[in-house]
Amino acid sequence: MWDESLVPSINYSGEGCLALPKLNLQFLTLHDYLLRNFNLFRLESTYEIREDIQEAVPHLHAYINNEGDTSFRGWSRMAVPIKEFRITQVKQPNIGEVKPSAVTADVTFSISSYRSQIKSEWDALKEHDVLFLLSIRPSFEPLSPEEAAKSTVPERLGLQYVRGCEVIEIRDEEGGLMNDYTGRVKKDEWKPPKGEIRTVKITLDTAQYHIDATELAEKGAENVYGTFNILMRRKPKENNFKAILESIRDLMNETCVVPEWLHNIFLGYGNPSAAQWINMPDLLETIDFKDTFLDASHVVQSFPAFQVTFINTDGTENMHPSPPFRIKLSKKMREISHALPGNVNASDTASKNNMVDDEGSQKEKLRVETYIPADPVPYPQDKPNQNSVRFTPTQVGAIISGIQPGLTMVVGPPGTGKTDTAVQILNVLYHNCPSQRTLIITHSNQALNDLFEKIMQRDVPARYLLRLGQGEQELATDLDFSRQGRVNAMLVRRLELLGEVAKLAISLHLPEDVSYTCENAAYFWLLHVYARWEQFLAACVPNKENPSFVKDRFPFSEFFSDTQQPVFTGESFEKDMHAAKGCFKHLSTIFQELEECRAFELLKSTAERANYLMTKQAKIVAMTCTHAALKRRDFLQLGFKYDNLLMEESAQILEIETFIPTLLQRQEDGYARLKRCILIGDHHQLPPVVKNMAFQKYSHMDQSLFTRFVRLGVPYIELNAQGRARPSIAQLYNWRYRELGDLPYVHEEAIFHKANSGFSYEYQLVDVPDYRGRGESAPSPWFYQNEGEAEYIVSVYIYMRLIGYPANKISILTTYNGQKLLIRDVISRRCKPWNIEPPCKVTTVDKFQGQQNDFILLSLVRTRFVGHLRDVRRLIVAMSRARLGLYVFCRCSLFEQCYELQPTFQLLLQRPDKLALNLEECTPFTERPLGEAGNIHYITDVEDIGHLVNFRLEHLRQMQSMQYYAPHANADAAPPETGNGDIVLDNAKDGTEKENGEATDAVNNDKIEEDTVESKDDMV
Repeated sequence: MWDESLVPSINYSGEGCLALPKLNLQFLTLHDYLLRNFNLFRLESTYEIREDIQEAVPHLHAYINNEGDTSFRGWSRMAVPIKEFRITQVKQPNIGEVKPSAVTADVTFSISSYRSQIKSEWDALKEHDVLFLLSIRPSFEPLSPEEAAKSTVPERLGLQYVRGCEVIEIRDEEGGLMNDYTGRVKKDEWKPPKGEIRTVKITLDTAQYHIDATELAEKGAENVYGTFNILMRRKPKENNFKAILESIRDLMNETCVVPEWLHNIFLGYGNPSAAQWINMPDLLETIDFKDTFLDASHVVQSFPAFQVTFINTDGTENMHPSPPFRIKLSKKMREISHALPGNVNASDTASKNNMVDDEGSQKEKLRVETYIPADPVPYPQDKPNQNSVRFTPTQVGAIISGIQPGLTMVVGPPGTGKTDTAVQILNVLYHNCPSQRTLIITHSNQALNDLFEKIMQRDVPARYLLRLGQGEQELATDLDFSRQGRVNAMLVRRLELLGEVAKLAISLHLPEDVSYTCENAAYFWLLHVYARWEQFLAACVPNKENPSFVKDRFPFSEFFSDTQQPVFTGESFEKDMHAAKGCFKHLSTIFQELEECRAFELLKSTAERANYLMTKQAKIVAMTCTHAALKRRDFLQLGFKYDNLLMEESAQILEIETFIPTLLQRQEDGYARLKRCILIGDHHQLPPVVKNMAFQKYSHMDQSLFTRFVRLGVPYIELNAQGRARPSIAQLYNWRYRELGDLPYVHEEAIFHKANSGFSYEYQLVDVPDYRGRGESAPSPWFYQNEGEAEYIVSVYIYMRLIGYPANKISILTTYNGQKLLIRDVISRRCKPWNIEPPCKVTTVDKFQGQQNDFILLSLVRTRFVGHLRDVRRLIVAMSRARLGLYVFCRCSLFEQCYELQPTFQLLLQRPDKLALNLEECTPFTERPLGEAGNIHYITDVEDIGHLVNFRLEHLRQMQSMQYYAPHANADAAPPETGNGDIVLDNAKDGTEKENGEATDAVNNDKIEEDTVESKDDMV
């Protein structure tokens, strides 16, 4: 594990060669591709485990006691001393093998010394979690500095052995089963864990056990399994390496069939545009765009290279067109793609992409068919949701490409509507290909939830949506889209629909037993409902001249008697017939849903129902890339099938974690079922996280599949209009993209034309000098902090809150975890006594990728070296998180000299580097227009803003005291208490140590362990 030749340290400088595989542009075969990724992923996992051990063990303060045994003075959040370790079973080897078929053991430990939060983390251990058994035996006397410098890491830690294990089950002090998901413990029988002693049943690595047992028997080596004294866990999000490695191994042992149209491009050969939709067979000739276009002018604007002509379904010209629209793709539309080759200049692509002829006569005609939408439904709740986004021509091009077979790549700069485009692709794809199933993959749970919440706002029935994984609890919706939630919803819906069937039977004067089961309801539909409808249609043919015929003879009038408005008027046969078809559509939908519920009536167990839902019922299944890799074997066993793959945040996903979701299904007769692959991402923002610098820089492990395809020259569509930020803020990062403009929305909305109250500028670079004679500091290696910037930012935050800015509209970002913890500490110290709510988020730039807020306060921390902000991709993420206000706190003289950051910092430095405030504005809204600075008050340093904030806080306290004493002026009133209970605020003093005192650099063990310490040049 500590062999530098296998797992190089983080100090890799980039010089020389390493015995490591590389991930570049091309691969020999799929097996070669998988083997390289397997080796690199295994080594990266080893490195991360090694770092976690080095982080946890020193906090234990191991020593040799008087009895000669190892004891521990300290404690660690992630490691606990073992009370008892006992091997319980060693099974006989399988035929043809020498290693045991299984080795199980029991590990007992106590969580009594931990606080409740850490106890709950240990109690959350569940089946298949990976733990580590450590044998620690420190030297009797501490190592001298000279000896420590020469010794290896295991020698310094006293670490003798490390063995991995996998949890089978965990029990409490009374033997009660905890966290069981196998069904052995029913929900109504669940009880909270008893006592503070926990026993974990684990399975050990049989191959390693055989090696250890052989050395013990043949060489008389030490019994490794009698020396374990520490049980270590890892963060669940970082501890899924075993299942992913197993998935890669399974792929290597199978005959992988990548879709034929994707195979050569995937390996890096052939024509890069071969998989583009214009070169694919079996295209959709006519596309029903449903609610994509808001009106006829929207269609015309979306196809500037064509002369748009609107026609009716019978081919006649429509002079007053209205949505929805169907479009038949012309030959020229296939030739003029919105996609841009990834390896040509912007000027060339601009000329190619804007091929619009000046003379309208030379434009090819594009026939757009308008049609009458589905028959109107009698109840308002049945009306489908409609899209309200006015898509740009480039977004429409992305939607067309995504609907067609083949590979679609969409580059989405910040705020350009990647999610809206993806959702509309799914919506149109569902309606044009209703029998096909789509798999959605994202990098983070938050992105998946954002995507899912927007899908629910489209005309896609909720019964066809399924969300897998642990993030469905975070969905901001009343509906539960997990497997269990969808099963329960289907059962509830079944009862509701059967109630409607009973109501229909009563209205037809038939027995109610037809609503007993879904099967009975199906017979009722055929024998009574559909038969009556056919008789009614036959009777309508000779009576079309009778305007009241439909009203008088419609067989289900009594059932629809509870509508808000009368269904039929009796004045027009055509209108009444249209309404009758809408009513019949409502009835047919009821029985169609009942037919889909029938399986849940026959399947009795929850597991069977959930598996049926996933493999048969759901049309859109969503999960994270990690969940897909973890559960691949389960998906294959269940026979999971899908036709389309849409991947969001694909530029943030490791290459192998992008590849695995394409193979979550078994091949059919040697052919791949996958028809469409839609990759959406932004390779100009942060890449996948790889902690080891050698694997990142030398092996290119941080290169995503999306980025590799762009480098190969695969055509992509780059969205070119942002609607997130003020145009002036967007200039800080739009230089990195090809012709990134603004949506009309950001020029029309009043909020983008008003200045930020209390600030002279909407964005500003604030120079922060040394605070108390010090700039950056590092309490531990690569754990960078800057106390001056932390105090400055928190003071500005308090200033904004006193003006009236909502806390949920402000986020504080920084580039290092150490600074993040320091800022949280300062906020707690300075805001809690005044009952000031903390900001929406205090986090790192890397963690905030994909999110946004109105106002961003950004700390760049470093004062000696630029650090990892030199990576322009991190700068782009940092600059693009704000909508209305961005304030950057840094050492100006350092960052202005960095060549890579020049385009952004040249704009920032056009304004003063002292914070410019407008102290006359004391409300969160101002009528001052953007660009007008007002009466500027410059803040000179950290103490200056601290004095200002303290003065305003004291003024606020005095005002509150006056309001309290006013009704009791003539009474003996007790001194008022502050909102914080026992704390009574003293008079604020300018520059007091109490408010702006030095924040401690020492961070408690539990705080450091909340976040992994960054590597030298990379962010965790």
